[in-house]
Amino acid sequence: MLAGPILRRLEPGRLVLWLVGSAPLDLRLELAPVAGAPRRLPLDAGSCRVIRIGRHACLHLIDVALPEPLPQDTIIEYDLLVKQDDGQETGIAHWAPHLLHAGATRPNLVLRSRSDNILFGSCRKPHHPARDGLARADALLADHIDRAEERPAMLMMCGDQVYADDVAGPTLAAIHALIRRLGLYGECLDGAVVADSEALYRHPAGYYRRVELLPAARSNDALRDRFFGGSEKPIFTTANAHNHLVTLAEVMAMYLLVWSPVPWRLVADAPPPALAPRYADRWRRESDALAGFCRDLPRAARLLAHVQTLMIFDDHDITDDWNLSAKWDTTVYEHPFARRIVGNALIAYMLCQGWGNRPEVFETALDEMAALAATAAADDQLDTQLQDALIRRLRSFRRWDFVLRAKPTIIVLDTRTRRWRNRRRPGHPSGLMDWESLTELQHELLDETAAVIVSPTPMFGVKLIEVVQRIATFAGLALTVDAENWMAHRGTASSMLSIFRHSRAPANYVVLSGDVHYSFAYDVEVRESDRTPHIWQITSSGIKNEFPRRLLDWLDRLNRWLYSPRSPLNWFTQRRDLALTPYLPDRRQHGERVWNGAGIGQVWLDAQGRPVRIMQHNADGQPSTRFLAPEQETSLAAAEQPMGKH
Repeated sequence: MLAGPILRRLEPGRLVLWLVGSAPLDLRLELAPVAGAPRRLPLDAGSCRVIRIGRHACLHLIDVALPEPLPQDTIIEYDLLVKQDDGQETGIAHWAPHLLHAGATRPNLVLRSRSDNILFGSCRKPHHPARDGLARADALLADHIDRAEERPAMLMMCGDQVYADDVAGPTLAAIHALIRRLGLYGECLDGAVVADSEALYRHPAGYYRRVELLPAARSNDALRDRFFGGSEKPIFTTANAHNHLVTLAEVMAMYLLVWSPVPWRLVADAPPPALAPRYADRWRRESDALAGFCRDLPRAARLLAHVQTLMIFDDHDITDDWNLSAKWDTTVYEHPFARRIVGNALIAYMLCQGWGNRPEVFETALDEMAALAATAAADDQLDTQLQDALIRRLRSFRRWDFVLRAKPTIIVLDTRTRRWRNRRRPGHPSGLMDWESLTELQHELLDETAAVIVSPTPMFGVKLIEVVQRIATFAGLALTVDAENWMAHRGTASSMLSIFRHSRAPANYVVLSGDVHYSFAYDVEVRESDRTPHIWQITSSGIKNEFPRRLLDWLDRLNRWLYSPRSPLNWFTQRRDLALTPYLPDRRQHGERVWNGAGIGQVWLDAQGRPVRIMQHNADGQPSTRFLAPEQETSLAAAEQPMGKH
């Protein structure tokens, strides 16, 4: 067993799980509710689809419809039994003991009747020096593992679960070693200086110099900057795209390495590649950070085996600034090599993330993937025409978003593939959702009393940063500052605010977001409406990533001065119709409104869908940070005063 199981979409009558084995596995699913009779279900072709991605690597996509619904709000132990050649069956305790909590003989799950306790976060970069927020979440779960009422309903991963465009040298070496060990399928490459994947892996520019893989023609300059330039972004981040993943095998190997400790053990003895001396220091720094990531990885995998985990892409799952603008689209999609880079990441996203959210909409795409994989059985090489056809299908696919009819309803947005293009100014950022997708969002919200909306990019962000992005956009530097926010496109911003004002829309909204590499919470009220919808913007980022500390301190301080709730400058922005009150982190030292630290977010909701507690659990082991409404802070301060003092 190479990776998994990962618990994906879980309902009383349906269980969806994802795992990868080195061969097709004969599986039995065993379920044992604490109060109820155990069940054993054979997983045949109708409930477990096997897709081979290499000689020794097979995806197992498990989607089980249960004849009788499982009980809710109680512990349910489960096991996946693998039938061996000798007829014996081995369970998770045998083949993945790292997934078990102390004293347990098998993992367990809880089907919560209400989605009122949600873990969430985004941006998990393996070679960032911060600790892994998923390991912190696993430690929190361990404290409540036997108390069903305190278990989270889900882990919502809000984007950048992998970084296909920002890969450490040692990670790329592990990827290539894993490709060889598992025999992951190769492919032909068009439009590059290498003919196929094998030539890519051998090429001297394969590490830290992938910019050289494009032919040195002037027409490729813009594309080279997009994918491999590692362009400096001095205001917000530094993109390190010199090791951008290219082939489907590379991206699939990356998923195995970020979700399971087993592949790392398989390639532990692989020799490092030959590198120019100038890369030696960088390699050592990245190796040190990855050693910490690998130490935390068994706990991260254990979390994914115990909690329903749902996912949506942001840009780094595919490539930096993916579909940023109409000009970006033209630059990238008109070049065969660029289309293949994006397409391979999108295929891997479908197989490793998207399918588990909404399996029923991917049947046709999976049929095409199975046919593509079958072409490689003879020579380990994917058929180019079938691969390009699958990429075309996924580029035009419009059902990446999904809805959970829970209590409250959870609506997860696709803010990447259905954008409102700026045709008049193609270099300016597109709106994050187009008119049609916003109309569909409004339809999903009608007559709901409350809703949780998952938007990878915050709907209501730090205003000063949005202003800087807007200025950079007008200066033609949208790519330099990651100028993507809901307010950057007038049509999208106006439509989104109109949805909140609709007379049949919910009274309470919670918007969960990531993307920005810092965490914050806002209480937002929409003015000038017959009814006053209440919105809470809650952002947790990153799981294993952070904002440059000194820069964020200055931006936060300037934002407090220029865009306080009473500032007249708000009347010159899209926020003139909003009353926005920041929640304050209880561990702040100098008046901060944002919290900078890797970790995982958690929010608890009341019966009306309003947040009663908002936490950021810090990955470094420091006490968790609580975001307090002004009235909460006042009451806590009063409670902490000595008796007799006022």
